[in-house]
Amino acid sequence: MTDIRDLNAVAVRDSIDIVNKVRVADLGRPTPCAAWTLADLLGHMTVQHRGFGAAARGEGADLRIWEFAPAGEDAVERYREASEFVLGAFAEVDDSLDSVFELPEFKVDPPRFPARIAIGFHFIDYVVHAWDVAATLGVPFTLRPELADAAVRVALAVPNEDNRLAAGSSFVPALDSAEDASPLDRVLLYLGRTPDWRPPSGE
Repeated sequence: MTDIRDLNAVAVRDSIDIVNKVRVADLGRPTPCAAWTLADLLGHMTVQHRGFGAAARGEGADLRIWEFAPAGEDAVERYREASEFVLGAFAEVDDSLDSVFELPEFKVDPPRFPARIAIGFHFIDYVVHAWDVAATLGVPFTLRPELADAAVRVALAVPNEDNRLAAGSSFVPALDSAEDASPLDRVLLYLGRTPDWRPPSGE
């Protein structure tokens, strides 16, 4: 698979499989995302699908689309619906992937990115967020071999600068990685996650 849309679709569908395991009683669980419960994380994931899908259709500049809200009891259903929305919107993008996405949540001026780059942002987010949900639930997560090279490449292209210390940043500063680390661990560590994260004792 060389089309970033195909890679992204696999990552998103893997995330759906994991989110399908969520039960209402799980929504208050802590996650690897500091200060976020699983309800917060799923709310973020759902809104980001909606925002990126709107951006693919030329409507990303509307800030209302990106407004965050924690997930409720219908979290799984809403996540599935948002996933299908973004995958459908990406499939409609011209195959040249040269169209421009407006992504106002990115603090750059102007917040416009070629489709290829923007979909890459989305892809790596959902590789990592699928792992976040799996870790929260204590279920296994496997990065598919066909996604590994692209995931490492896209992750390592994310700047590791002061932007990661800003409030609301998607990732915290990179952690050290061993030379023999797996592709998944390389991605997680570079994006500030701890691969062996577990919920606090008693959760």
